[in-house]
Amino acid sequence: MRFDNKVVLVTGGASGIGLATCQEFAKAGAQVILSDVDSERGTSAAQAIEAESPPVRFLELDVTRHDSINAALDKVSSDFGQLDVLVNAAGWDVIEPFMENTREYWDKIVALNFMGPIQVTRAALPLLFETVGARIVNVGSDAGRVGSLGETVYAGAKGGTIAFTKSLAREVVSKGVTVNCVCPGPTDTPLFATHSEKIRDALTRAIPMKRLAQPKEIADAVLFFASDRANYVTGQVLSVSGGLTMVD
Repeated sequence: MRFDNKVVLVTGGASGIGLATCQEFAKAGAQVILSDVDSERGTSAAQAIEAESPPVRFLELDVTRHDSINAALDKVSSDFGQLDVLVNAAGWDVIEPFMENTREYWDKIVALNFMGPIQVTRAALPLLFETVGARIVNVGSDAGRVGSLGETVYAGAKGGTIAFTKSLAREVVSKGVTVNCVCPGPTDTPLFATHSEKIRDALTRAIPMKRLAQPKEIADAVLFFASDRANYVTGQVLSVSGGLTMVD
């Protein structure tokens, strides 16, 4: 799969799945805009990718703030004049019992994992509508498909992202834009490493393949949905979980 002459914006690109997605798009020839709220890590990540691939641009973007989102999309429009692919990969989670959740925790979970993709997508759509064959790929979670112990509100937010994906796909198909969702299972990311060893081991044992996903394996699914090989695919959800979840 090649993405030469394509402009790709990835949120949450400084680490984990977002970073792997930026790396794979860059290897495939895309002009990658790596965005993240962490400017220091984001700049370093972009420079590291650029050492082996075409130029990668870092763009500071906080998906929870309207002003940051609008400023970032204005910058994309003025500097590139096009946007071919939007990947909503920014997210956050902490595993804890629902009854221990605080209201602040709920607000952060929903703001990052549900409202974040909604707000970024809304700001990006006018630019995407100007592109023939534009793509939106949302990074959900299998927690949003089947539920997950200790991730009740997170699962709800990701379930919302899945429903958002399907509904938006129906609305924008007439504009030539496809919208799909990749749902990772447990993945070997810096965020996953913050969980307790007991939780990490239990999740790994539960996976039929008996290992965690690597971020690149999630990125591969994102690139498929963004590619010409998925021209006739929209409103779909793909689990990449080593067989942990098997849903219709």
